[in-house]
Amino acid sequence: MNLSAPHPGPAAPACADHPPHLVPERTRCLEGLHRDIIECDRCPRLRTYCAEVGQTRVRRYRDQEYWARPVPGFGDPEARLFILGLAPGAHGANRTGRMFTGDDSGRWLYGALYEFGFADRPESVSRDDGLTLTDAYISNVVRCAPPGNKPSPGEIAACRPFLEAELAMLTRVRVVLALGRIAFDTYVRLRRAQGFDPGRIDFRHGAEYRIPGLPVLLSSYHPSRQNTNTGVLTAPMWREIFARARALLDEPS
Repeated sequence: MNLSAPHPGPAAPACADHPPHLVPERTRCLEGLHRDIIECDRCPRLRTYCAEVGQTRVRRYRDQEYWARPVPGFGDPEARLFILGLAPGAHGANRTGRMFTGDDSGRWLYGALYEFGFADRPESVSRDDGLTLTDAYISNVVRCAPPGNKPSPGEIAACRPFLEAELAMLTRVRVVLALGRIAFDTYVRLRRAQGFDPGRIDFRHGAEYRIPGLPVLLSSYHPSRQNTNTGVLTAPMWREIFARARALLDEPS
């Protein structure tokens, strides 16, 4: 099994570029952060589940070796767009080892990223397919696939330092796109804990919030099959979110 981290796109900043007080002791750069995520064993329930899924597999992926470990973030270290999802899919990122890769949610996400100039191809099938992101970085609230796609509050809390470290390192971010209520609430809760005042804001699709001292916050329904197959999230709704993100980034600083 390949134990290396998925390639994040352009070379990650050197560890010395980040003052040690900003991030956990062992995590001074994106490369180090990715290693720490892959090695994490804080949540036994999630680690057990990921390993079991990787052993049993499903028929269509029976001949593939699953990643079956925590999945690090993926993208451009100079990103201005930060996309926050919920968790790896059991047979998507838990199989491929790269965020939103190998399932229907990824098809929606990478298709939009390609259309709006953030990706060099519209499809992501494996961590070794050569896909590169420009000006965008993808993360998740939880780095291991959870049973039923439902992480516990404790598991979300255990993963939060990784999210905090990413946001500290990605210093050029101007827009945060939260996919789903849990991603939205986790991001807002983290910022409140850091001393920022988002005020009274609520998750809804297409909402846009300007919080003093922080990137613009956009929220969207998650492109899960449950949402896309039922019409909760349609292709035009999804496209409008990325059109707005692009427009915000194209505004003068």
